[in-house]
Amino acid sequence: MTPHEILLQYWGYASFREKQEEIVQSVLDGKDTLALLPTGGGKSICFQVPALAMDGLCIVISPLIALMKDQVDNLKQRGIKAIAITSSMRKREIDIALDNMAYGDYKFLYVSPERLATELFQARVKKMKVNLIAVDESHCISQWGYDFRPSYLIIKEIRTLVPNVPILALTATATPDVVNDIQDQLEFKKHNVIQKSFARKNVAYVVQEEEDQLGRLKKVLDGIKGSGIVYTSSRKKTQSIAGYLNRNGYSSDFYHAGLTHQQRDEKQQNWMQNSTRIIVATNAFGMGIDKPDVRFVVHLDIPETLEAYFQEAGRGGRDLRKAYAVLLYNNGMVADLEKKVNQKFPQIKLIKNCYQALANYLQIPVGAGEGETVSLDISTFSKRYNFSPIDAYNSLKFLEKEGYISLSEGFHSPSKIMLVLNKEDLYRFQVANIKHDPFIRFLLRSYERLFDGFTTINEWDIAKKTKLSKNEIVDLLNRLKKLEVIDYIEQSSLPQLTLTSERVAQDDLQISNENYAERKKIALDKMKAVIDFVTSKTRCRSSILLNYFGEKNAHRCGVCDICLEQNKLDLNELQLQELGDLIKKTVAKEPIAIHELPNKIKRYKKEDILNLARYLLDNDIINNKDGILSISPEASE
Repeated sequence: MTPHEILLQYWGYASFREKQEEIVQSVLDGKDTLALLPTGGGKSICFQVPALAMDGLCIVISPLIALMKDQVDNLKQRGIKAIAITSSMRKREIDIALDNMAYGDYKFLYVSPERLATELFQARVKKMKVNLIAVDESHCISQWGYDFRPSYLIIKEIRTLVPNVPILALTATATPDVVNDIQDQLEFKKHNVIQKSFARKNVAYVVQEEEDQLGRLKKVLDGIKGSGIVYTSSRKKTQSIAGYLNRNGYSSDFYHAGLTHQQRDEKQQNWMQNSTRIIVATNAFGMGIDKPDVRFVVHLDIPETLEAYFQEAGRGGRDLRKAYAVLLYNNGMVADLEKKVNQKFPQIKLIKNCYQALANYLQIPVGAGEGETVSLDISTFSKRYNFSPIDAYNSLKFLEKEGYISLSEGFHSPSKIMLVLNKEDLYRFQVANIKHDPFIRFLLRSYERLFDGFTTINEWDIAKKTKLSKNEIVDLLNRLKKLEVIDYIEQSSLPQLTLTSERVAQDDLQISNENYAERKKIALDKMKAVIDFVTSKTRCRSSILLNYFGEKNAHRCGVCDICLEQNKLDLNELQLQELGDLIKKTVAKEPIAIHELPNKIKRYKKEDILNLARYLLDNDIINNKDGILSISPEASE
């Protein structure tokens, strides 16, 4: 089938979006390609369509378990066979999945970058007929990126196992340095970037300094009709804010990664179908969700990077109709952000102590543990070894960036079972163990394909149907596991920690001072860019974002909060810039009253000079003390 036929048959679209067809054709031509599309630009179509158009399967590398699961579910609903291998799966479960990819008719294999380094994966990938390697969130491969992951550096090694297979790297957020670095790190045969402008002309960016955030939020919700997202930084706040909004008559729900898959799916669907107007969420919400009619995205906390902000704000207005990205902040939040970013870099000694404590906690000797995955209760771990939970978490995240471990965020992993015995041995077991026979027969009736691989179960459902308690069901399943009749993996909502290399002695743990300093500088520079965006009083919000992502000389958007104020002055962009500079220079040169400015600046109308001077005063660019103007310290820097 042609790409257009595939697009129509599986997605129901008669035509591609901007740049999609060009990217698809580049892949079909066998070219390594970097696709740079803003959030909502339809990145998944760019690898799914060409993979379906070619013989063989596509390996999709993604760091986000929730996104992998969502995309696999989405493909299955369209009748396309796909599998995701995640850190919550046991070795035998992974073994079965890889066999299916090598010998079945599957089209997509979703894996985390950490999985690529395992001997099991590398041995099996040689047996697969791979037609494309798609690298999602490819900015993670660059140390200049905002979410660098050393595991991404393994990807280029896979190229040697499947030679002559093109790579499609995809990202929604990359600065010019990152764009070049991605292609170098993935060893592109030839640099090849297909990019859509980051400009979102239908999105109005609004930043307001506000102490009464919830009061202002209500005004925003009253002023903008339709559905939207409210982002906040903690799970606890999502619940309290959603409750506050519901009590005040706004249909709301909360969402975070600690909910069960069923809960997340239900909340997401209610919002997608407009049964719920507002979803209050952490940054766990939004990946892979394409709701076109989002009219507003509100941030109640300052994001750590402009990349993160742009991705989240970009979930508004995908139908190209007017949407608003509103950020409400106060000065305390700026200080909190500075503290938070600095906390991400504990002292090197503390990081090393945390690694030693982790090895003791997991009882892993030196030289062992590579590839082992465990659920980690960070709170219990911290308490046992006298770390603050924040220091422990940030130390573990730093160890992840150094390539020693991989730590997924807490997410709900459902319970799963599979039969270990074959049919003949199971029958003999049932005859010899009459007391277990009714329960085994119930499992066989209730769940298909238990002999073929792991099947998701719900202990509460089984308890209801068998008229036993949930605890009794868990005991029965564990007993059958102990008897080696089944393999049973109990549900967990804890973070999953994987040792990506064998344990080393504490003295042998290598953390480069230079690396540490460079990482911290990058993080602080990104934080400064966010603070500059938030606190700017004179520069168009859209222009600041576009400039950050390498689109120089971007024009004023005309619709952000800054532009709307400046529009009242009836001056074009160049005139505003020039007149603003003239006023600041005049004020800096000598003490002067506002009514005297028109006598010093001859090229502009008196009304325009006074209006812009008042605007600069309102936004603290210049000061007025006892009727005399002076330049503010911030503006003179």
